[in-house]
Amino acid sequence: MIGWMRHTPRWAVISVCVIAAVLLFVGASAHVADLLSHGLHPYAWAPSWLNLYWSSLALFDTLAAAFLIRGERRGTDLACAIMATDLAANWYTVYGIQHSSFAAQPGLQRLTVFAALVLGTAPFIRRHLTK
Repeated sequence: MIGWMRHTPRWAVISVCVIAAVLLFVGASAHVADLLSHGLHPYAWAPSWLNLYWSSLALFDTLAAAFLIRGERRGTDLACAIMATDLAANWYTVYGIQHSSFAAQPGLQRLTVFAALVLGTAPFIRRHLTK
C-alpha cells in the first residue's frame, strides 16, 4: 500500500462513511418505496432480472449503510459491489433499453458521481475500519 494512504485523516474516513451511508439509505428508501408501491417488478419496461436486482437493493443498500455506520470494512466492500453493479445496470438501461444518453439522465449522472466517490475513496478508508 502506498505510504500516504495509511495516513488518511480520521475526520476524512468518518466523513466519507457518513456521506456514503446517508446516500445508501436514500437509495434504500427509494427501493423500499418502489417495493411497497409496485411490488418486486416496479418497472414494467425493464426485464425481470433487472427489476429483481433493483428490488434487492432495498436490503443491500441498508446493509452496506449499517456496516459503514458501524465502521466495518464489509460496509466498504458491499458498497463497492453495489455501486459497480448498480452503475453497470443503470448504464445498460439508459443505453441498451431506453436508447437515451448520459446527458439526458440526471439520475445516472448522480449515480455516477456517487459511484466515483465510493469506489475512489474505498482504498483510503478501508484500512481504517474494523473487520
